[in-house]
Amino acid sequence: MEIPESAREVIESGRLAHFVTVNGDGSPHVTIVWVGLDGDEIVIGKLMVDQKVRNIRRDPRVSLSIEAEGDQYGMQHYLVVEGTARIEEGGAPQLLQRLAERYIGPGVTFPPMPEPPDGFVIRVTPTTVRGMGPWGTQLG
Repeated sequence: MEIPESAREVIESGRLAHFVTVNGDGSPHVTIVWVGLDGDEIVIGKLMVDQKVRNIRRDPRVSLSIEAEGDQYGMQHYLVVEGTARIEEGGAPQLLQRLAERYIGPGVTFPPMPEPPDGFVIRVTPTTVRGMGPWGTQLG
């Protein structure tokens, strides 16, 4: 699916995303991540195998939410993206460096270690874009 421009702006805004994967027992595993875009895929860098990576390898269903500018009827605008994820070997240091410029600031070096591992890139293919804002629910 093509991500609407209004949703792309939120994804690339530098706001942290709540990223949800499915644990082996079916319960949600929620973490905060940096996110970026590569075409119509959302990308997340991981230097090491962690619970998110293990969960996606077993069950690719994921979702993420990000607060956005604006509000309506006392409700902060937010974006929710649901989709499927896959793990791509390598590329994490380069992605994290690009995202660090947005999340930490210009000129930063990230990861802050010599010779970081190649890690993984989590690639999310959206199936649904929703929430409160121009990309989703509008009350009234």
